[in-house]
Amino acid sequence: MIILGIETSCDETAIGVVDDTFRVLANLSKTHLEHSAFGGVVPEIASRMHTKLIYPMTEQALKRAGITLNEIDGIAVTYGPGLVGSLLIGLAYGKSLAYLFQKPFVGVNHLEAHMFSIFLNGGLPKEPYLFLIVSGGHTELVVMHKPGEYEFLGGTVDDAAGEALDKFAKMLGLPYPGGPVIDEMAKGGNPSFFHFPRARVQGLNFSFSGLKTAALYYIKEKGMEYVKQNINDIAASYQEAVVDMLLMKVERALKQTGIRNLGVVGGVSMNSRIRKKFQEELGSVRLLFPEPQYTVDNGAMIAAVGAFYLTQGIQHPFDLSAKPDLIFR
Repeated sequence: MIILGIETSCDETAIGVVDDTFRVLANLSKTHLEHSAFGGVVPEIASRMHTKLIYPMTEQALKRAGITLNEIDGIAVTYGPGLVGSLLIGLAYGKSLAYLFQKPFVGVNHLEAHMFSIFLNGGLPKEPYLFLIVSGGHTELVVMHKPGEYEFLGGTVDDAAGEALDKFAKMLGLPYPGGPVIDEMAKGGNPSFFHFPRARVQGLNFSFSGLKTAALYYIKEKGMEYVKQNINDIAASYQEAVVDMLLMKVERALKQTGIRNLGVVGGVSMNSRIRKKFQEELGSVRLLFPEPQYTVDNGAMIAAVGAFYLTQGIQHPFDLSAKPDLIFR
């Protein structure tokens, strides 16, 4: 079975082709750099870019996989969460292909797909996994008891970790997306230069709004000249606070559940400090990160979820709607 995966939840247009063993035959992803001039994602621009890119990228992915649409066995499309306009572009396109070529259609939860990203070019596990889904829009702790069976443990009550990094970069006058820029600058800084507050919210939830506010007041108090002179150290100190808050809740969740398998997925899972500190502090845990090309939003992870459900005979009707606020709760 070969599945075409279509991902248009935010500012990446992505097409993937995966077989039912999760072997990736093609994976193309295009980030819309047009948003950088505005310091954040502009929904209307995202929708226009998806419309422009989605068909030629499908042709390119199929060519790379060495197959045609007639040889595809099913079509999987993200239906949430995400920007409603972007989701609708992908859904309309995927449904049209499925109808025209008489292929089964399945809608995919974007967050579930991120969890599947660590199993690409491998296979699904038989044992439970704890997942930290960490990106620009999400910070969630979810247990995968088995593929298709999930338990939500906690999530952010305000901002996502990726958003906290991007917004801090914006405060510093750095380009968008700011998270990778902060990560690179922090490599040359001292994470103990300044102690930013670590929010301690109830249970296994997260909060990053207080950290952003503390950073804003710190910059105002010290002044931009001081900040520029010490920018690497300040970036490292702020990033350390984000990483510490993530690690604290992950450790608590591992203890609470007794699970020894941890997957850290989503765009922020590429952060070098997260990878290093988690590996240092969680030595007794089997820790998995996606391959770099599968950390960002991508079509291969969508196709993988599609393959999982379609092999069980599960598909969706063409009246499936976009669900921009789709979550596990």
